[in-house]
Amino acid sequence: MASVLKISPRSRVVLFVLLLAGVAGLLLLSSRGEDPGTTTESTNPAAVGPFVAAETATSPFPPLTRNLSAGMSAGQLAGQRVVAGFEGRSVPDVIRRQIREGLIGGVILFADNLGSRSQIRRLTSSLQRVQRPAGLRRYPLMVMVDQEGGLVKRLAGAPNTSAEQMGSRGSAFSRRQGRLTGRNLRNAGFNVDLAPVLDVARPGGVIADTDRGFGSTVRRVNSTAIPFSRALQATQVAATAKHFPGLGAATENTDFAVQRIRLSKRTLRRVDMAPYRPFIASGGKLVMVGSAIYPALGPRPAMFEPRIVRGELRQRLGFQGITITDAMGTVAVNDFGGTKRAAIAAAHAGMDILLYGDWQSASRGRVAIASRLRSGKLPRGQFTRATNRTLQLRAGLPGS
Repeated sequence: MASVLKISPRSRVVLFVLLLAGVAGLLLLSSRGEDPGTTTESTNPAAVGPFVAAETATSPFPPLTRNLSAGMSAGQLAGQRVVAGFEGRSVPDVIRRQIREGLIGGVILFADNLGSRSQIRRLTSSLQRVQRPAGLRRYPLMVMVDQEGGLVKRLAGAPNTSAEQMGSRGSAFSRRQGRLTGRNLRNAGFNVDLAPVLDVARPGGVIADTDRGFGSTVRRVNSTAIPFSRALQATQVAATAKHFPGLGAATENTDFAVQRIRLSKRTLRRVDMAPYRPFIASGGKLVMVGSAIYPALGPRPAMFEPRIVRGELRQRLGFQGITITDAMGTVAVNDFGGTKRAAIAAAHAGMDILLYGDWQSASRGRVAIASRLRSGKLPRGQFTRATNRTLQLRAGLPGS
């Protein structure tokens, strides 16, 4: 039997007033014509909510049942969100010290770091053997490399063709190249590949001109880049889709020139961001957010723009994996205000990992966000969740 709630005359008046307020609120939203798939235009970077609703989220990690970063200092919480490069073909003392003190979460290696196969293996093994703090010993370092194929390829071996050639040769070929690339990187001691490129190439654009894209249509990119990333991850090498929300229309390399991509929000969503849906659905672990500016989505470079990172990627597309910046040493970053301001802006926007080509800049960025965390200007809850996501990723990576 249904229960009956008795309501006094005074309560009826209160309920009537609340009902009128609710109707007024609905009418106000309707009059604004707000799109439920977008975020508001708040200038507060933390205003765009930290997570998408659970029922629409897609996470590449198992449910988290405890705080993986409990007991860490502010410097260590910040350090786990930093990846840095260094010079030379052996591990510098400063990198060893930062690993021992829990002040760095991973490294990126470039062609200048890499020589013979045996030297590469010694280097990556040396990095993993450095003793980490007790709470971090079960989490291997992230050892990253740009191994797209073609023009962007740091070590010999697979992939044996450019992304454009993989796209033109179809899904089976791309899948095989993904598997071979994963084996190549695993054998060399890498556990994160900063590939594949999901940019939908436009004629005359820098992605098309350099053969870095899998195709000029969403269908071609989806049917070839996604099999590549799935096969790569099947070898325990994490895939990184890039450069969100899309550099297919860029005319110059964003490492060296500020790019304003003046596509409409509709085009960006229907074309440039479209390949991220199947990547996310397939369990893709990382998404790199680029440094171009998209006026239709906000005034800041993408990796500093909450409406792109939290709004489009997290909330609209439901991505719950790792967000990683493009190189934090580009022209756009320098124009934005320098290393410290850029690090704080990236953390505010929702970037989990800050990627640096040198340890000096990485240290300045780490100190900047750790200071903001201590002062309460970066919310501890959001900061801790970002650190925990990086640890969830690392828990599933090979350490040798």
